Amino acid sequence: MLNQVFRSGTAIGALVSESTYAQSPKDFISKLSIALKECNETLYWLNLLKDTDYLQIDEYTSLEKDCRELLALLISSIKTTKQNI
Repeated sequence: MLNQVFRSGTAIGALVSESTYAQSPKDFISKLSIALKECNETLYWLNLLKDTDYLQIDEYTSLEKDCRELLALLISSIKTTKQNI
């Protein structure tokens, strides 16, 4: 599970980095949409780690908060870009 969190969590950053040089607004949206899916997957794995007592509640709370903030930023960026097309 920890490897899954690492993979999905780092994929978010890689996709956001890729979106910086997107070829078009649609490509930008596509990359951020995939990052959004990876962020949601990361939340899933964090929940499993908490439920299996691999993470302490305070560790989970901090990571979950960060992840939800990323979700909000990604959703906002996608919506704004769609409105501007």
